Amino acid sequence: MVLKKELHKGPGPIGIFDSGYGGLTILKEISKQLPQYDYLYLGDNARAPYGTRSFETVYQYTLECVNHLFDKGCHLVILACNTASAKALRNIQQKDLPNIDPNRRVLGVIRPTTELAGTLTKTKHVGVLGTTGTVISNSYPIEIHKFHPDVKVFQEACPMWVPLIENKEFNNEGSNYFIEKNVKALLKQSDKIDTIILGCTHYPLLENKLRQYIPQHIQLVSQGDIVAKGLIDYLKRHPEIESKCIKTGKLEFYTTETPENFSSQAGKFFGKEIVAKHLAL
Repeated sequence: MVLKKELHKGPGPIGIFDSGYGGLTILKEISKQLPQYDYLYLGDNARAPYGTRSFETVYQYTLECVNHLFDKGCHLVILACNTASAKALRNIQQKDLPNIDPNRRVLGVIRPTTELAGTLTKTKHVGVLGTTGTVISNSYPIEIHKFHPDVKVFQEACPMWVPLIENKEFNNEGSNYFIEKNVKALLKQSDKIDTIILGCTHYPLLENKLRQYIPQHIQLVSQGDIVAKGLIDYLKRHPEIESKCIKTGKLEFYTTETPENFSSQAGKFFGKEIVAKHLAL
């Protein structure tokens, strides 16, 4: 249990959290569709990847980072990480926020994606490519069935994809083996899959590669646009939160790793160069 502490009460930026770089693909779309707001991004690169870690470890790491974002004035934090959304979000919302500050909010990326998934598929067969942690959590099947009980969900864990992306190896020939292997394993589960959710915020960088192995009639669903539109709707429905979000269009980036290393790689996720600062946990 986290004890209540005195937090900054005035307006602050919207916090965006990820275990590493992937959440930058979410921030890219959010800041494009809602450019008027201030955003503070935190990547826990020193402890990434989260995908193979236990539920308890991911929960502890995520809660630490959320508290740091609260300390920096954020009233709203988005877990732009599927693993953190799957393994930590519910505990933070239900157990921790009432003790930290019941007026602050933490949202994830899985729910807005699953709300939409059932409206995209015509065959009612949806595939999910994700990290081991996200797949083991069964968050996608559980959430999709809540909104669309007639949809069948098929999952494939892709444990090598994030390391390949973060080590700049995803455009090499060697990466083709792992990408083809996982895609074929997913499609083998059902020949009726017509929609595939990229259930990790790193995976949009692989779209061109994925198209080499995924038939054109199958649509690939990235989360950036979905989460951005979901945030627009959320802020409209919750003016009490919206009024606490600063609107000067400022972007700040923090990493728990070496800022120079983070900044050198972040551009390919965010679409333009950034300069990050170090945050010590």
